[in-house]
Amino acid sequence: MSAAAVALPGDPPGGRRAAAVWGIGVAVYFVAVTFRTSLGVAGLDAADRFDVGASALSTFSILQLLVYAGMQIPVGLMVDRLGAKKVLTLGVVLFTVGQLGFALSPSYGTALASRALLGCGDAMTFISVLRLGSRWFPARRGPLIGQVAAFFGMAGNLVSTIFISRTLHDLGWTTTFAGSAVAGLVVLVPLVLFLKDHPEGHEPAPVQRAGRSFVRRQIAESWREPGTRLGLWVHFTTQFPAMVFLLLWGMPFLVEAQGLSRTTAGELLTLVVLSNMALGLVYGQIIARHHAARTPLALGTVAATALLWVATLAYPLANRGHAAPMWLLITLCTVLGACGPASMIGFDFARPANPPERQGTASGIVNMGGFIASMTTLFAVGVLLDATGDDYRIAFASVFVLQALGVAQILRLRNRTARRERDHLVASRVETVHVPA
Repeated sequence: MSAAAVALPGDPPGGRRAAAVWGIGVAVYFVAVTFRTSLGVAGLDAADRFDVGASALSTFSILQLLVYAGMQIPVGLMVDRLGAKKVLTLGVVLFTVGQLGFALSPSYGTALASRALLGCGDAMTFISVLRLGSRWFPARRGPLIGQVAAFFGMAGNLVSTIFISRTLHDLGWTTTFAGSAVAGLVVLVPLVLFLKDHPEGHEPAPVQRAGRSFVRRQIAESWREPGTRLGLWVHFTTQFPAMVFLLLWGMPFLVEAQGLSRTTAGELLTLVVLSNMALGLVYGQIIARHHAARTPLALGTVAATALLWVATLAYPLANRGHAAPMWLLITLCTVLGACGPASMIGFDFARPANPPERQGTASGIVNMGGFIASMTTLFAVGVLLDATGDDYRIAFASVFVLQALGVAQILRLRNRTARRERDHLVASRVETVHVPA
């Protein structure tokens, strides 16, 4: 029996009402991901519109992710202190204004500022949705609830790869991005009217909130748990290969390095998203039933991703400069789809390690990992492309450096985390036994 499966005192019941309330938060996250990933299919258009090279183009996504990653701990603290509803509402306003500003930006500088604002609002969504899930559903549902939230987030990515890419071609830049911004207003209305932070009778325990001392204590106690640190490194190591591919460099790589049409490249990006959605549900079911599968799944995903990248990048060297065959690109994109579900495993290490009043802060720490890795790789690929005359083989080799660093940290922390979880499990059993009927 896993720690995640223990019936905790006062566990929320879940049910249809929980699904409806949580679904509002998921809808907000869906729109946020749609806005976040819209640049991934517009990278070449953005380069033409603002007359910039690879390094400047990567700055769009780097700045957006820099803001996103930098906001994770503050957002986690805000969620723990203010509740999910207030944070989500602020997030919707910010990312909607950012998307609209991006549509109307007359220059590279104003477009950068708009993406930063979008990143700030986007940063407030996922942790809030995780917090809603933990407040409305039993703890044993945590792994599956997290993966389902990610599933709908990837559906937002699917909207980008299919619909936004088409409307860019048919309607142009301003109409496409300004029109998509309306979705922010659509989700804001039910959020304000119907979303609640927790079911009646399940109010969180009062927490001492004494300014800076509260902030320092929340961060220090969350970081002290090895499960939080392991969660960060799992998220760091697994998420970024697919994030970099979808967010910016996948389309240029497939078109410029592999010689594919934009239509075919878009279909391969869509395959990454569909694979992510399908595998997310599989990973969630496996982890919910077999908690010990978390580390093998995470490391297996990293190994498979690295193997497919090596095969794709090395293929021209072994085949007289020919581009990778379609079957290999399809396999690569299918495996990249596992990166998102594997990154969610990081939260499954942090969740049992921290009490409810620290879930937001701990989730924020974990969520920083993948976005720091993505930001670093986006920058490295852009710089290396400019330095090597668009040699994607050298540029994408930077992926392996971060994977090696992350795997080393996972191996270092996994046993310590397992021992700590066993201690928590014993304590939970004792607490459950002593709760009066």
